[in-house]
Amino acid sequence: MKYKKLEEGIIYDGSPIQPFWAFKEHKIKGSSIVAWIGPLNIEPEELIDYEDVGLEIKADKMMHFIVEHFDRQPADLKTCYHRQRILVMIAKDVLSDLGIITTRDGDDIYFEGKKLSISIATCSNSSMKIHFGMNVINKGTPNDVETIGLCECLEDMDDKKIDGIIDKICESYINEIESIEEDITKTRVF
Repeated sequence: MKYKKLEEGIIYDGSPIQPFWAFKEHKIKGSSIVAWIGPLNIEPEELIDYEDVGLEIKADKMMHFIVEHFDRQPADLKTCYHRQRILVMIAKDVLSDLGIITTRDGDDIYFEGKKLSISIATCSNSSMKIHFGMNVINKGTPNDVETIGLCECLEDMDDKKIDGIIDKICESYINEIESIEEDITKTRVF
């Protein structure tokens, strides 16, 4: 599985959840996790979650993670949601290591009852896709949801720590997926 960190500032408008986005836009072939910091503004036609229809999904500055897996043919939505939860729990663990104690409800992370993250999982005929985002700052988020940014969760949060969080989440996710694959190859089945 490949990992690439992109330049800051790319807007997440919903289009990166499309199949083969990493390959078409960034020449990353195969299963990957791509991360960057940038704004979020999902257009209504790009919404994947039916529960979000009619809601504003936006933020001025988030860390974004796009995961794409090609290892199940046809792609399997249930497996994709399991992997999404693994990614979210890894993010929660990484924050905990920094002293940011959060709670998780499904695929959402909260700090002191305020929403810190968003996520969606979906699939096409050829791949499974996950978008996971965490607010870096609270600015620009919808008024109807109580949100928080990482910079409000930890007093000395800075760009270096943010980059470290991104790297640690991506590396831990890749290690977890590879560890599962290795366990499969050494397990006796009946």
